[in-house]
Amino acid sequence: MLSCDVLIVGGGPAGSTLARQLVRAGREVTVMDKRTFPRDKICAGWITPAVIESLALDCADYAKGRVLQPVHGFRTGVIGGAEAKVHYRDAASFGIRRCEFDHYLLERSRARLALGEPFKSMVREGSTWLVNGKIRASLVVGAGGHFCPVARALGNELGQAETIVAAQEIEVPLSERQRREIGFDNEVAQLYFCPDLKGYGWCFPKGDYLNVGLGREDSHKLSEHVQAFCSWLRARGSIPRDLPGKLHGHAYLLYPSSRRQLTGEGVLLIGDAAGLAYPQSGEGIRPAVESALMAAAVILEAGGDYRQARLAPYGGRLMARFGKRDAGAPRSSWLPEKFRRRLAAKLLATQWFARHVVVDRWFLHAGQPAMPERRR
Repeated sequence: MLSCDVLIVGGGPAGSTLARQLVRAGREVTVMDKRTFPRDKICAGWITPAVIESLALDCADYAKGRVLQPVHGFRTGVIGGAEAKVHYRDAASFGIRRCEFDHYLLERSRARLALGEPFKSMVREGSTWLVNGKIRASLVVGAGGHFCPVARALGNELGQAETIVAAQEIEVPLSERQRREIGFDNEVAQLYFCPDLKGYGWCFPKGDYLNVGLGREDSHKLSEHVQAFCSWLRARGSIPRDLPGKLHGHAYLLYPSSRRQLTGEGVLLIGDAAGLAYPQSGEGIRPAVESALMAAAVILEAGGDYRQARLAPYGGRLMARFGKRDAGAPRSSWLPEKFRRRLAAKLLATQWFARHVVVDRWFLHAGQPAMPERRR
């Protein structure tokens, strides 16, 4: 029988960030994940300077043998239409590979690891939980992404009463020939919105790798949208003619439309398990990291008393940081309703709008200061 103060189910950025904070504060923490690390993770894979600051990431150390690709430019527009080009003197973002990023953060956490261990059950016994019949914990934290089993155990109906963004993408290494073929510029990311504004596609080089994908709030005929986007990129020379491999799918919730219960008796959700992705960009890493920092503060303030009433302030802090949820908002939140599609296409290809709204506000959240990690 293994015992710990906190069991975190899910070893991604949310889980590892929370683990690091609690371990540094002297708590006994175990991170459980059904996969062994390093593992493949489907994700466009980019982080902003705010994420680097919140994680107190040592970039020089991280870049040793790992991809940390500075991004200085963006090309934006509507698929099939005109585009705008935006350039930044300093790196506005950084491309990472999630297989490397998540492994690095998890090892850095110094938590006890239970990898290759799928979550099967959790039973309440007094003031503790017994997970999988062999791990006893005072608090169980769900950090297992959109389909996190802890979120389901908390009573959330995953994927049934939720507006889900579905995405397909691929990340592959490119040969020297392929890089020459497309005029490979690994400091420029391409972001193109669907004509109906219900999603967007991306083409994101990083190091010797290329990540291409598309996500939509309406998953109907998603594969057709993805294939049309890839065909358009191929025709304009943005991706190789012989891009190898099979696209893989994943899903997540946008913060405004999520109605997930976040806390229970000795239970708390963070990251994508809590449904925190930004509505315009779908980015989940920064909200995941920040939710972990807020959760760490609430957990430490609870002083070992993990009744729901003691964990409830967590929800209020999320709202203060990310705003009120609004499930009744229009499903297509990429642009306010007043912009019609034709006007939207023109705006998205305008340099001022592309820089100050699309990139700075929607994708970088440049106006919101980073949330520093808790120091002990």
